[in-house]
Amino acid sequence: MEKDPVCGMSVDPASAESVEHGGERYHFCSSHCVERFREDPDGVLADTSAAASEPSGNVSYVCPMCPGVESDEPGDCAKCGMALEPARPKSSSKVQYTCPMHPEVRRDEPGDCPKCGMALEPTRVSGEERSAEFIDMFRRFWVGGLLTLPVLFVAMGSMLPGIGPWLEEVLPAGGGHWIELIFATPVVLWAGWPFFSRGWKSIVTRNLNMFTLIALGVGAAYGYSVVATLAPGVFPDTFRAADGTVGVYFEAAAVIVVLILLGQVIEARAREKTGSALRAILDLAPPTARRIDAEGNDREVLLDELHAGDRLRVRPGDKVPVDGEVLEGSSTVDESMVTGESIPVEKREGETVIGGTVNGQGSFIMRADKVGEDTVLSQIAEMVAETQRSQPPVQRLADVVAGYFVPAVVTVAILAFVAWGLWGPQPAMAHAVIAAVSVLIIACPCALGLATPMSIQVGVGRGARGGVLIKNAEALERFEKVDTLVVDKTGTLTEGKPHVVSLEPAAGIDDAQLLQLAGSLERGSEHPLAEAIVGAAQERDVVLSDASDFEAVTGMGVTGRVEGRDLALGNARLLKTRGVEMAEWAQRAEALQSEGKTVMFLVADAQVMGLIGVADPIKETTPQAIRSLKEGGLRLVMLTGDNRATAEAVARQLGIDEIEADVLPEDKGRIVREHREAGRVVAMAGDGVNDAPALAEADVGIAMGTGTDVAIQSAGVTLVRGDLAGIARSRHLSRRVMRNIRQNLFFAFVYNSLGVPVAAGVLFPFTGWLLSPVYAAAAMSLSSISVISNALRLRAANL
Repeated sequence: MEKDPVCGMSVDPASAESVEHGGERYHFCSSHCVERFREDPDGVLADTSAAASEPSGNVSYVCPMCPGVESDEPGDCAKCGMALEPARPKSSSKVQYTCPMHPEVRRDEPGDCPKCGMALEPTRVSGEERSAEFIDMFRRFWVGGLLTLPVLFVAMGSMLPGIGPWLEEVLPAGGGHWIELIFATPVVLWAGWPFFSRGWKSIVTRNLNMFTLIALGVGAAYGYSVVATLAPGVFPDTFRAADGTVGVYFEAAAVIVVLILLGQVIEARAREKTGSALRAILDLAPPTARRIDAEGNDREVLLDELHAGDRLRVRPGDKVPVDGEVLEGSSTVDESMVTGESIPVEKREGETVIGGTVNGQGSFIMRADKVGEDTVLSQIAEMVAETQRSQPPVQRLADVVAGYFVPAVVTVAILAFVAWGLWGPQPAMAHAVIAAVSVLIIACPCALGLATPMSIQVGVGRGARGGVLIKNAEALERFEKVDTLVVDKTGTLTEGKPHVVSLEPAAGIDDAQLLQLAGSLERGSEHPLAEAIVGAAQERDVVLSDASDFEAVTGMGVTGRVEGRDLALGNARLLKTRGVEMAEWAQRAEALQSEGKTVMFLVADAQVMGLIGVADPIKETTPQAIRSLKEGGLRLVMLTGDNRATAEAVARQLGIDEIEADVLPEDKGRIVREHREAGRVVAMAGDGVNDAPALAEADVGIAMGTGTDVAIQSAGVTLVRGDLAGIARSRHLSRRVMRNIRQNLFFAFVYNSLGVPVAAGVLFPFTGWLLSPVYAAAAMSLSSISVISNALRLRAANL
């Protein structure tokens, strides 16, 4: 494994992205880290070197004999006197911030996005339900709303029966304008200050966005009104009404600010709701654990105080605090919140447990192996959070449109101002101001910017609650178009835990001797078939011998020496390469294979000693899942290293028509590529290390959550339950999310297509109606709310 120089994460060089710099090749966990490295490789390497050489602060020192003894400096243990050893690095408190709409924007400090102006959010998963953005906007909204009421009363009171004459008596000539100025100024300049700040940044950085239009529109209405109040004499007759007065639009400026703040509050609250899935995941872990000290006493500590290697006691009914291994005792553990499997799993010494799962009636002592951000729950939460910030290719259309949209709107606003100023009714220039401000406000592309990210965030969160983890938004979009599913047999269609079901020894030896030779040879292998043979030997109390010269022949079997004899155990291809005659055994082997059993030949000194039949039971949920996928229009292809007879037997049971059998691990990627080159959109489902290349080659890789880390890292979708039925759920989720995105984009495009011409006044010649900036602001806010509401419907989607 190599270390990512940007984030410090351990990565596999064989599958990781890499960049060459200064004559050395560096490996990275993600494209984001690659981009950061390319921006400033020397700076990244300098930071990494400085962190590695820092003597203290980043590293804690622990005693190898006394759990709980920790120091920030090297030295000796105060209890046993042994030298302290460095533990894992302490988690850094530094958090990066990113834009929820533009995930490529990363900053070390909070602030605003230079592209869209939105407040940056922390990348680290948090359990906080209220963001600083929501709190700030909520406060500004209420203060601004209360101060806007007097402005509206003075401006609109004359339209109310009985109020108009009273206001004329109470207020001196022009006095109403001064009252509006006093109350509207804090609304615009304080409550609306974030909009002006972000709008100015957008102009300076040349990233025109929604805040550019808001700042221009509100600034124009407020500035015009201030001048009209302080120096009305500077305006020519084209700005004046029939009675010679110059109208003011303080109420429009104030109401626009308040309505936009309302939209921001609703939007921020909606984004927080999308994080409910993350908080639900994080809340699965208990806040404390019972750590056992060197004297054997229990002490309750916070999870943040745990270190890898600590011994923990888990009592009946407790939640397992972190990931680890059972050292003493046994119990049943409910893992449904992680795997979705409702039946409790029995845990004995040597077996692993997952943090957040619930212990049953037994009690056990465990060793903490993964703590903090390394636990399964934290990794799941981080994956979901990262996916929610990613963008599908369909977002590129919205980004391209938005890039041209704001300049086009400003142009339309200028043209509307000129047209109304030249040809509009009196007061022409006053009407021109109203039309220009209305165009700027109603055209704010808030809904366009929210359309895709909101659907992605809600949909990915919903998938996480259903045991479907999406690695990135691109995989979510591609999944909708998948028409071919290539499925690895072992561990995906089957349980992945083979059992020896038949033994056929040669004349002169018995079952025990056959198992003794095969088990002794396979004891050095980690292959599932080897585990089945060794397990069968142990169940029969067969004493195994040591093997020498052990060698695994990829895709064929194993060879070695046991008790002075040359042994080979594998398939027919292995025997052919060694020139072993097996004619009398071929018929029996075919009969076993036709029953769905994997057959292995045991050869000793070039003589066949017998056959071992191994079967891997099909998962209970697989037949129904296969039927659902076929009903959904997917073309299924089963991929397996088994011989064709065994593969066909399994395929017949499941109703799968296409089979790729006798496949070597290196051929899996090639087969997936061939299907893609034939014009098909291919998803590949697997769980083993040898599936990783094929998962990466497919349009969408699907990893079983019960499989290996390498497979999960290579896949775009991970099924936590390790259940093929999750593929049907994933595809359904993909379709729902993409349909939701298209609906949102349709709402946004249609709204702006209709709203801008109406605001510019195209209906005035026919109806005599000119849209008020206040109504424009209300319409703009409603468009965003409609997009948010439509996206939030995904939270209730059935998977």
